[in-house]
Amino acid sequence: MSSRRLNLSVQYVCNKTGLPLRPQIRRWARAAVQGGGQVTIRFVDSPEGQSLNRDYRGKDYATNVLSFPYASTPILCGDLVLCAPVVEREAGEQGKPAEAHYAHLIVHGLLHLQGHDHESRKDARQMENHERAILAELGYADPYAGEE
Repeated sequence: MSSRRLNLSVQYVCNKTGLPLRPQIRRWARAAVQGGGQVTIRFVDSPEGQSLNRDYRGKDYATNVLSFPYASTPILCGDLVLCAPVVEREAGEQGKPAEAHYAHLIVHGLLHLQGHDHESRKDARQMENHERAILAELGYADPYAGEE
């Protein structure tokens, strides 16, 4: 595989309608991934999201997105798992379109796969600014507007 090619697998294993389509996801991923890679993005229901979060993070609830990095060099390899019911509930609570929230969380998760983090305030600001720039390039509003 060329180091510039992004091999993206999308798995829909939940019963939600209105999930992002593969072409949208591919566009978001290409904007967020520097270089090439092998990434799987999986959309799940709450029971699987909760089980994964409990087993891998020790937190017994379904969360919006989980990142599982396997390698970052020579190419990016990893999985993202998005819990569709959580993402859609959050979008409603935040008054934003579900599509925009999915785009943000996929960009956010892909940055995690590439080693970005938000453990410190400085790292969080850098990661948020990177997300804002990518999402603006894609035509989406600032996902953090109104939080500061």
